[in-house]
Amino acid sequence: MTEINSEQTIRTILDECRTIAVVGLSSNPGRASNSVSHYMQRQGYKIIPVNPNETEVLGEPAYPTLEAAAAEAGTIDLVDVFRRSEEAGAVVDDAIRIGARAVWLQDGVIDEEAAARAVAAGLLVVMDDCILRRHASWKRSR
Repeated sequence: MTEINSEQTIRTILDECRTIAVVGLSSNPGRASNSVSHYMQRQGYKIIPVNPNETEVLGEPAYPTLEAAAAEAGTIDLVDVFRRSEEAGAVVDDAIRIGARAVWLQDGVIDEEAAARAVAAGLLVVMDDCILRRHASWKRSR
């Protein structure tokens, strides 16, 4: 079993999880969710926006829920969470339900109990960290 936030967990996610559902992805380019997702998209990752208030973000159709995204878009490797900490648990539970391989809770998003549930369900977990920053560092080290 891999540990939350371990270097191995981060490397595995960045190397193997190529389809990313971004929960809370905004079409506003001034929002971190947009700039981070745009960066990951430019790095060759498939971005699936999940936001009930959007119809399209970064040229991709947006879905109101993670379940709707999985039903329409197919397999989701990673669920990247840009929601408040108190909303993260429900998103993690949805990620487990749809069979995602990993969850990534962005900077400031912390839910220890949800992370433990994800690990117990066999998911890789990163919490309170930025995927863009980690990807840029990982890319330099390769």
